[in-house]
Amino acid sequence: MEATLLGTAGPEGLPIPDCPCAACALAVGAGGRAPSAVLVDGVVLLDLTPGVALAAARAGRSLAGLRLVLLSHPHDGPAVEIPAGLPAPTRVPDGQRLTLITGHKVRAVPMDAPGTGYAVESPDGLRLLYVPPGCSPAGLDGSDEPPYHLVLLDAVGRPDALARLRAAGAVTRTTDVVAVHVGHDAPPQPELGRRLAAYGARAVPDGTTLVVGDYHAVPDVPRRTLVLGGARSGKSAEAERRLAAFPDVLYVATGGTREGDADWADRVALHRERRPVGWRTLETRDLLPLLADASGPPVLIDCLALWLTGVLDAANAWDDDVWRNGGARRVRARAAELAAAWRATRRTAVAVSNEVGSGVVPATPAGRRFRDELGRLNAAMAAESDHVLLVTAGLPLPLR
Repeated sequence: MEATLLGTAGPEGLPIPDCPCAACALAVGAGGRAPSAVLVDGVVLLDLTPGVALAAARAGRSLAGLRLVLLSHPHDGPAVEIPAGLPAPTRVPDGQRLTLITGHKVRAVPMDAPGTGYAVESPDGLRLLYVPPGCSPAGLDGSDEPPYHLVLLDAVGRPDALARLRAAGAVTRTTDVVAVHVGHDAPPQPELGRRLAAYGARAVPDGTTLVVGDYHAVPDVPRRTLVLGGARSGKSAEAERRLAAFPDVLYVATGGTREGDADWADRVALHRERRPVGWRTLETRDLLPLLADASGPPVLIDCLALWLTGVLDAANAWDDDVWRNGGARRVRARAAELAAAWRATRRTAVAVSNEVGSGVVPATPAGRRFRDELGRLNAAMAAESDHVLLVTAGLPLPLR
C-alpha cells in the first residue's frame, strides 16, 4: 500500500496568507506546505483540499481511479471545488465500515474533538490511520485490532494522541509515524525534525509517497537527553516536550518540599499542572536505582542542580573545613556514580540542569563551590548523553 501526501499542513496551509508571524515568514520555498490530504493507492482520498488535482499531478499521481473521497474535519473556509469525475466527498459516521471493490477496507474512527479519523486497510492487510487536525482517537483500549503500520497525525499539536496510541498498542516500535497538519505553531526545520525524532516521528515534504510497511526511515528516540538552561529559560518545558508523545512517564522531582515556602509551593504546582495527566510524579534524589531499572517507562529528572544541592547538604560540604577534609571527594564520587549510571541506563531518560557561571562570580566560597561542581556535573552528564540541548529565551539549541 502506498500513501502519497498531497499536502502536510494544517487546514489553512503554511504559510498562512497575510499572517505576519515569524513562523510563516520562514515557511518559504521547501518550508511551504499545502493543507493535508492523502491519496491511498490512488483509490481513497483522505480530505479534499484546494488544488488537490494539481498536487496529485505534481506528485506523479492520478485521481482518475478514485473510489472514495473522505472528509475528516469541518471546513470553515471557502468552498472547495470538486474536480470533474471525482466521487462526491463524504464524512462517514463514527464506527462505520466500508469495503471497496478494490479490496480496501475503511473504518471511521471516533475522535475526542470535532472530526473523524480513518483507518484504511489494504487487500494484503497493511494498515494506516489518518487522524484529523487537533484530534486524538477516543475510546482506545488496545483489545480489538493489531498495530498500525503507518500513522498520520498532528504530532506537533497533539503529541498526547501519539501517547494514547502507544498506550493502547496501536503504535509500536515498528510503526512509521509521520506528522501532518503542520501549522505555524510548529518550529521550522531543522528543529521540527529534532522534536519529532524525540517523539519517534518524522516530517516529510508535500508530494512524498510513503510505502506502508517500510520501516527504514523511522527515527530512533534518543536514549539519554540532557537539557540545560538558565533560570526561566524554558528548559523544563522543553524537557517535557521531549517525552510528550509517551504514556506513563515517570517525572522525578529532586527538589523535595520546603516547609513554609509559599513561592516554592507555587512553582511546584505550576510544574504539576503542566504535566500530562497520565504521568506519575516521584519526589526523590535516589536516582541510581531508577536509571538501572531497564523495564521502567521513560523518566524525566528535574533537576540535577537540586540533586547536587542535596548531595552537598548530605556531605555538609558547604563548610570549608569539611570540604577540604573529605567533603570534596565524597561529592565528586557521588557525581561520578550518577554519570556512570546515566551512561549505563537502558531506559529512555531526559534530565534537566541549570547552566550557571556565565555571569558574576559568586561572592562566597560556598557559592563558587556550587557553581564549579555543577559545571563539572553538567560536563560529565553531557559526555554520556546522546542528545544535549541548551535552552535560551525559550529556544532549544542543539549542542549534540
